[in-house]
Amino acid sequence: MNVLSRYARWLHLKWPAGTVENLPRVNEDGSTNVPGLYVVGDLTGIPLLKFSSDTGARVVRLMAQDRQTSDHLDLVIIGAGVSGMAAALEAKKLGLKFEILESSEAFFTVVNFPARKPIFTYPSGMTPAGDLQFREEVHPKETLLEDLRRETVGITPRRAAVESVTRKGDLLQVNLEGDDAPLLARRVIVAIGRSGNFRKLEVPGEDLDKVYNRLHDPKDFAGKKIVVVGGGDSALETAIALAEVGCDVTIAYRGAQFSRPKPDNIERLAALPVKVLFVTRVAEIRQDEVVLTAADRGVGVSPARLPRSGWPPQSLGQDAQATNIPNDAVFTMIGREPPLEFFRKSSVKIRGEWRVANIVGLVAFVLFCFWLYHWKSGHALPFVGGLPAWLNFNPSRVGTWFTDRTTLLGTIAHSASGRAFYYTLAYSTIIVVFGIRRIRRRKTPYVKWQTLTLMAIQVFPLFILPEILLPYLGSNGAFDSGAGLWIKNTFFPGESWWRAYGFVLAWPLFVYNWFTAEPIWGWLVLGFLQTFVAIPAMVYFWGKGAYCGWICSCGALAETLGDTHRHKMPHGPAWNRLNLAGQVILGVVGVLMLLRILGWIFGPESAPARLFKLGFEGQLGYGWTVDLFLAGVVGYGLYFWFSGRVWCRFFCPLAALMHIYHRFSRFRILADKKKCISCNVCTAICHQGIDVMNFANKGEPMADPQCVRCSACVAACPTGVLSFGQVDPRTNETVKTDPAWLAASPVLMREIGINGRPHRV
Repeated sequence: MNVLSRYARWLHLKWPAGTVENLPRVNEDGSTNVPGLYVVGDLTGIPLLKFSSDTGARVVRLMAQDRQTSDHLDLVIIGAGVSGMAAALEAKKLGLKFEILESSEAFFTVVNFPARKPIFTYPSGMTPAGDLQFREEVHPKETLLEDLRRETVGITPRRAAVESVTRKGDLLQVNLEGDDAPLLARRVIVAIGRSGNFRKLEVPGEDLDKVYNRLHDPKDFAGKKIVVVGGGDSALETAIALAEVGCDVTIAYRGAQFSRPKPDNIERLAALPVKVLFVTRVAEIRQDEVVLTAADRGVGVSPARLPRSGWPPQSLGQDAQATNIPNDAVFTMIGREPPLEFFRKSSVKIRGEWRVANIVGLVAFVLFCFWLYHWKSGHALPFVGGLPAWLNFNPSRVGTWFTDRTTLLGTIAHSASGRAFYYTLAYSTIIVVFGIRRIRRRKTPYVKWQTLTLMAIQVFPLFILPEILLPYLGSNGAFDSGAGLWIKNTFFPGESWWRAYGFVLAWPLFVYNWFTAEPIWGWLVLGFLQTFVAIPAMVYFWGKGAYCGWICSCGALAETLGDTHRHKMPHGPAWNRLNLAGQVILGVVGVLMLLRILGWIFGPESAPARLFKLGFEGQLGYGWTVDLFLAGVVGYGLYFWFSGRVWCRFFCPLAALMHIYHRFSRFRILADKKKCISCNVCTAICHQGIDVMNFANKGEPMADPQCVRCSACVAACPTGVLSFGQVDPRTNETVKTDPAWLAASPVLMREIGINGRPHRV
C-alpha cells in the first residue's frame, strides 16, 4: 500500500460506507405523492411495533378531520399487520366506513417468527396513539400474538391480494388480483410492511427443498448440520435458536464484521458453539453439502472482534479456494425486497429512482445555474467569450438613481448597481425564509439556535456589512484618515468592500482576498489566524460542523433550503472515494497560494507570478473550474436531486482541510448501542453520506470527519440512541456532552427533559 493509499485510508476510507435501501417516498404524516394514499408501518423506515401501531392510528385520525358524506368507503386498509390493524381499530372507533384487506392472515409477520422468539417493543417510554398497545417490553412470540389477537377482536380482514391502487376521479380504486371487483374509497392506507419477495443468493441449488427463508420451530432441525447465510438480527437469531437445540451451525456472512445486529444477539451468539465465517459467500448448494468461498478476493479484511475470548470468528481469506462442508439445511436470512413493484404500479414515487421528469428538471436547473453564476461573476465562458447580450442584462443604471451616496438610500442604490448585490440579497432571503420553516418543522433547541445563528451570520456580516454598512461608512468619510484609512488600505484597497466576506468565509473557501488583494500581507495574517488557529481550535472541541454547520454560508443554504432534501445524498463505497476529490482541490489551491506569495515577493513579472496567473485566471483555471463551476453550477445545480451538500462533501477545499483537523478532534456523535434497532434511519438521512448506523450498532463514538453537526441523525433516531459529545482521543472515553439547552434528540427530550423538566416536542 503506497503513501497516498495509506493517507486516504487514515483520513476517510477506513470508515464504513453503508448503503440505503430504496423505499417509497413518504412524508412525515404518511402521505405520498398520490393524493389520498398513505403509507404506514415498516415502509416508513422504522421497523418497530410501537411505531407501526402509532403511525396507523395517527393517519386515520388525520383522515377523520376531513370526513365527508359519501356512498363510497371512507377508507381501504391494505395489510393486516400491526399498523393495519391499529388503523382499523381507530377507523372503527371514529365511525369511518372502511374495509381491511390481507393476502394471507392477520399479523402474518409475527406468526412466522421462530417459536418462542423474544420480541422487543421499543422504545420503552413510548405510548402509541390508538387502542393497540403493548404491555411488556419483551414478549415471547406466542404471548405477543395472543395479546394482539385479543386486542383486535371484532376486526375481520377480508382475504384478498391487491395488485395496485389507481385514481378514478376524486376516488382511489383498489385493484384486486383475480376476478374480485375493485374497491372505491376516498382514502387508502398501505400497511403491507416489507412483504416483498425474499432476497435470492442467485447460486446453483438455491431451489432445493433443504433451503429455507424462515425458521418456524428450531426443534424440527435438532441435531442437524445447518448453514445460516446473513449477518443481521434475523440471521443471528436463527443461528442462536438452532444452536440452542443442538444443531451444528455455521454462519456465512459476506461482510467483514457484524454491524447491524443488536449487541444482545452478538453476545448470545458468542456464548454458543457456532462457527462464524466472515468475508464468505455461498457458491453452490448441493444435496448433502454447501460450497463456500471468499466473498471478495481483492480485499484483505481482518476478522471482527467479538466479546468472548476463545471464540474468534474466522475468514476463508482472500486467496482461499472453495470449501465444501457437510450440510442438512440452509437458511438464507438476507432479508426481503420491499414491494416496490406494487408502488410503481400505483404511481407512488420511489426514493432514489429516476424518471424522465427528474432528468429534464435536473438538466434545466443546471443550465439555469450555469447562466446565473456566469452572469453574477461576469466571468467569460471558456473558449467562447461573454454571455450573449440578451442573457447579460446589466443593473448598473440603478446606481444613477441617487447621486448622493452619503445617504443610506443612495448607498443601497449604488450597491444595487452591482450584480452580486441581487445574488446575495436573494441568497440571504432564501436562508431566512427556509430557516424559519426549518425551525417550525424541526422542533428542537439545537435546530432553533443553529438556524438562527446561520441566519444572523448570513444577513449581517455576509450581506449588510459588505453591501450596505461599509459602503455607507466609506461614503461618509469613516475610512478617510487615521485607523479607518489603515483598515481600508490594508483590507479594502480601492473601496473593495466586498472583501469583507473574507472575515467569515475563510481561506481556502473564499480565495479572492488572498489571490487578488494588493497589498496581500493583511489578508495573509488574518487568513493564517482564521485557517490555522481559530478553525483548528473550533474543530478540536466541536468538530468540523462548528464551522460547516454553524457559520459557513454554503452550510446555511444546505441546512435551510436543503433541509427537506438531505435524504437524497447517495451512499456507498464508491461515493466515499469521491470524497477525496476535495483533497486534490486542497492540494491545487495550496500550490496556487504558494505561487501567489512567491509572486508577491519576487514581483509581478516573476515566474511564480506568471504561473499563478495562468493557474488562477486561465480559461480553465481555478477561478472558473472550482470557484464557479464546482462550487456554483454543480454545487447548487444538483441541490434538489443529490441534497444540498454536494459541494461541501465532495469538493470544498476548506472542508478537506478540516477533515485533517478532525482526525485529532474530541467531537463525536455518541451512541447507546443497547437502544439501537438497526433501522438505518440515521444513515439514510445523513446528507454527508455517513454510515452512522454502523457506529451506533457497535456503540462506538462516530468519528467520520465528514460530519457537519447538522443534528439530523440525532433528531431522527426513533429510540434516542444518538447524542453529541466529546471524547478523549487517546481512550475514546466520553469527557463531555452537549448542554441541555442544545438538546437535539426529541426522544431524549421526552425521556430526560431539559434542565430536569420533561419537554414536549
